[in-house]
Amino acid sequence: MKRDRWAVAAIVLGLGVLQGCTVEDPHVLHEGPSDPTPASECAGQVAGRSLEQSLASVSRLAREHPDVFTGLSVDEDDRAADVYRVPSADFDAGVCGAAGKGVTLRLYDTDVNRGELEALAGRVSADMHRWDGTFELREVGVDERGWVHVGVDDPRAAREVVVGEFGGEHIRVVEVEEASAD
Repeated sequence: MKRDRWAVAAIVLGLGVLQGCTVEDPHVLHEGPSDPTPASECAGQVAGRSLEQSLASVSRLAREHPDVFTGLSVDEDDRAADVYRVPSADFDAGVCGAAGKGVTLRLYDTDVNRGELEALAGRVSADMHRWDGTFELREVGVDERGWVHVGVDDPRAAREVVVGEFGGEHIRVVEVEEASAD
Protein backbone atom coordinates (compact mmCIF):
# COMPACT_ATOMS: atom_id res chain seq x y z
CA MET A 1 0.00 0.00 0.00
CA LYS A 2 2.77 2.44 0.91
CA ARG A 3 4.54 1.79 -2.39
CA ASP A 4 1.26 2.35 -4.28
CA ARG A 5 0.73 5.70 -2.59
CA TRP A 6 4.27 6.78 -3.44
CA ALA A 7 3.65 5.84 -7.06
CA VAL A 8 0.45 7.85 -7.07
CA ALA A 9 2.23 10.85 -5.53
CA ALA A 10 5.02 10.59 -8.11
CA ILE A 11 2.52 10.46 -10.96
CA VAL A 12 0.47 13.30 -9.54
CA LEU A 13 3.54 15.45 -9.15
CA GLY A 14 4.94 14.57 -12.54
CA LEU A 15 8.43 15.05 -11.13
CA GLY A 16 11.30 12.59 -11.16
CA VAL A 17 12.72 12.18 -7.68
CA LEU A 18 16.11 10.53 -7.42
CA GLN A 19 16.48 8.49 -4.24
CA GLY A 20 19.48 6.95 -2.52
CA CYS A 21 21.93 9.84 -2.23
CA THR A 22 22.24 11.19 1.28
CA VAL A 23 24.62 13.57 2.98
CA GLU A 24 26.01 10.64 4.96
CA ASP A 25 26.93 8.70 1.82
CA PRO A 26 30.68 7.98 2.10
CA HIS A 27 31.06 8.09 -1.69
CA VAL A 28 29.85 11.69 -1.99
CA LEU A 29 32.71 13.94 -2.97
CA HIS A 30 30.72 17.16 -3.18
CA GLU A 31 27.76 17.63 -0.91
CA GLY A 32 26.01 20.56 -2.54
CA PRO A 33 23.27 22.46 -0.74
CA SER A 34 21.44 20.74 2.07
CA ASP A 35 20.06 22.22 5.23
CA PRO A 36 18.50 19.63 7.53
CA THR A 37 16.37 22.27 9.25
CA PRO A 38 13.26 23.49 7.45
CA ALA A 39 12.91 27.24 7.03
CA SER A 40 9.27 26.86 8.06
CA GLU A 41 6.55 24.28 8.60
CA CYS A 42 2.87 24.35 7.73
CA ALA A 43 0.39 22.32 9.73
CA GLY A 44 -2.57 21.71 7.45
CA GLN A 45 -5.93 23.23 8.27
CA VAL A 46 -8.09 22.24 5.28
CA ALA A 47 -10.61 19.66 6.49
CA GLY A 48 -11.17 16.63 4.29
CA ARG A 49 -8.03 17.10 2.17
CA SER A 50 -5.79 14.02 2.06
CA LEU A 51 -2.02 13.92 1.71
CA GLU A 52 -2.44 13.05 -1.98
CA GLN A 53 -4.80 15.98 -2.56
CA SER A 54 -2.38 18.28 -0.74
CA LEU A 55 0.44 17.03 -3.00
CA ALA A 56 -1.68 17.59 -6.10
CA SER A 57 -2.15 21.22 -5.00
CA VAL A 58 1.59 21.60 -4.42
CA SER A 59 2.19 20.16 -7.90
CA ARG A 60 -0.15 22.77 -9.40
CA LEU A 61 1.65 25.52 -7.50
CA ALA A 62 5.00 24.18 -8.73
CA ARG A 63 3.82 24.53 -12.33
CA GLU A 64 2.57 28.07 -11.60
CA HIS A 65 5.87 29.05 -9.92
CA PRO A 66 8.63 27.30 -11.91
CA ASP A 67 11.05 30.09 -11.04
CA VAL A 68 11.02 29.08 -7.34
CA PHE A 69 10.10 25.39 -7.14
CA THR A 70 13.04 22.99 -6.72
CA GLY A 71 11.56 19.66 -5.65
CA LEU A 72 9.49 17.62 -3.23
CA SER A 73 9.83 14.44 -1.23
CA VAL A 74 7.04 12.58 0.56
CA ASP A 75 7.06 11.15 4.10
CA GLU A 76 3.91 9.01 4.17
CA ASP A 77 4.52 7.64 7.66
CA ASP A 78 4.26 11.14 9.11
CA ARG A 79 1.69 12.41 6.55
CA ALA A 80 4.19 15.05 5.53
CA ALA A 81 6.15 16.35 2.58
CA ASP A 82 9.36 18.32 2.24
CA VAL A 83 9.08 21.15 -0.27
CA TYR A 84 12.35 22.57 -1.57
CA ARG A 85 12.10 26.01 -3.11
CA VAL A 86 13.77 29.35 -3.60
CA PRO A 87 12.13 31.41 -0.82
CA SER A 88 8.98 33.16 -2.06
CA ALA A 89 6.20 34.60 0.09
CA ASP A 90 3.55 33.92 -2.60
CA PHE A 91 4.60 30.33 -3.21
CA ASP A 92 4.96 29.62 0.52
CA ALA A 93 1.50 31.01 1.26
CA GLY A 94 0.01 28.87 -1.50
CA VAL A 95 1.75 25.74 -0.26
CA CYS A 96 0.69 26.32 3.33
CA GLY A 97 -2.87 26.97 2.22
CA ALA A 98 -2.88 23.65 0.30
CA ALA A 99 -2.14 21.44 3.30
CA GLY A 100 -4.96 19.25 4.50
CA LYS A 101 -5.77 18.82 8.18
CA GLY A 102 -3.24 16.42 9.68
CA VAL A 103 -0.73 17.02 6.84
CA THR A 104 2.56 18.79 7.50
CA LEU A 105 4.46 20.56 4.74
CA ARG A 106 8.06 21.45 5.59
CA LEU A 107 9.62 24.22 3.48
CA TYR A 108 13.37 24.15 2.78
CA ASP A 109 15.39 26.96 1.24
CA THR A 110 17.39 26.39 -1.94
CA ASP A 111 19.10 28.79 -4.31
CA VAL A 112 18.14 27.09 -7.57
CA ASN A 113 14.90 26.08 -9.27
CA ARG A 114 14.00 22.77 -10.87
CA GLY A 115 14.35 24.05 -14.44
CA GLU A 116 17.92 25.18 -13.85
CA LEU A 117 18.77 21.81 -12.32
CA GLU A 118 17.18 19.91 -15.20
CA ALA A 119 19.14 22.04 -17.69
CA LEU A 120 22.38 21.28 -15.82
CA ALA A 121 21.54 17.56 -15.72
CA GLY A 122 20.88 17.69 -19.47
CA ARG A 123 24.27 19.28 -20.16
CA VAL A 124 26.04 16.65 -18.03
CA SER A 125 24.09 13.81 -19.73
CA ALA A 126 24.86 15.15 -23.19
CA ASP A 127 28.56 14.62 -22.46
CA MET A 128 28.07 11.00 -21.38
CA HIS A 129 30.69 9.55 -23.75
CA ARG A 130 33.05 12.51 -23.61
CA TRP A 131 34.63 11.10 -20.46
CA ASP A 132 35.23 7.56 -21.81
CA GLY A 133 38.64 6.38 -20.66
CA THR A 134 38.68 8.73 -17.64
CA PHE A 135 35.59 7.43 -15.84
CA GLU A 136 32.24 5.88 -16.68
CA LEU A 137 29.23 8.17 -16.31
CA ARG A 138 26.47 5.81 -15.13
CA GLU A 139 23.59 8.05 -14.14
CA VAL A 140 22.57 11.67 -13.94
CA GLY A 141 19.47 13.00 -12.22
CA VAL A 142 17.97 15.91 -10.37
CA ASP A 143 17.73 15.57 -6.60
CA GLU A 144 14.76 17.40 -5.11
CA ARG A 145 16.98 18.96 -2.45
CA GLY A 146 18.72 21.22 -4.97
CA TRP A 147 21.50 19.48 -6.84
CA VAL A 148 22.31 17.22 -9.75
CA HIS A 149 23.33 13.69 -8.80
CA VAL A 150 26.15 12.42 -11.04
CA GLY A 151 26.77 8.70 -10.57
CA VAL A 152 30.09 7.34 -11.82
CA ASP A 153 32.35 4.33 -11.45
CA ASP A 154 35.32 6.35 -10.12
CA PRO A 155 34.26 9.49 -8.22
CA ARG A 156 37.81 10.61 -7.49
CA ALA A 157 38.66 10.73 -11.20
CA ALA A 158 35.28 12.20 -12.14
CA ARG A 159 35.00 14.94 -9.56
CA GLU A 160 37.76 17.14 -10.90
CA VAL A 161 36.62 16.76 -14.49
CA VAL A 162 32.86 17.16 -13.92
CA VAL A 163 33.15 20.00 -11.43
CA GLY A 164 35.79 21.66 -13.61
CA GLU A 165 33.48 21.54 -16.61
CA PHE A 166 30.11 22.31 -14.99
CA GLY A 167 30.97 23.93 -11.65
CA GLY A 168 30.44 22.35 -8.29
CA GLU A 169 27.75 24.50 -6.75
CA HIS A 170 24.83 22.21 -7.64
CA ILE A 171 26.56 18.91 -8.43
CA ARG A 172 27.17 15.84 -6.30
CA VAL A 173 29.51 13.24 -7.71
CA VAL A 174 28.89 9.80 -6.21
CA GLU A 175 29.99 6.24 -6.84
CA VAL A 176 27.31 3.91 -8.21
CA GLU A 177 27.49 0.28 -9.18
CA GLU A 178 27.10 -0.76 -12.79
CA ALA A 179 23.49 -1.59 -13.65
CA SER A 180 22.72 -5.26 -13.96
CA ALA A 181 19.88 -7.13 -15.63
CA ASP A 182 18.87 -9.01 -12.46
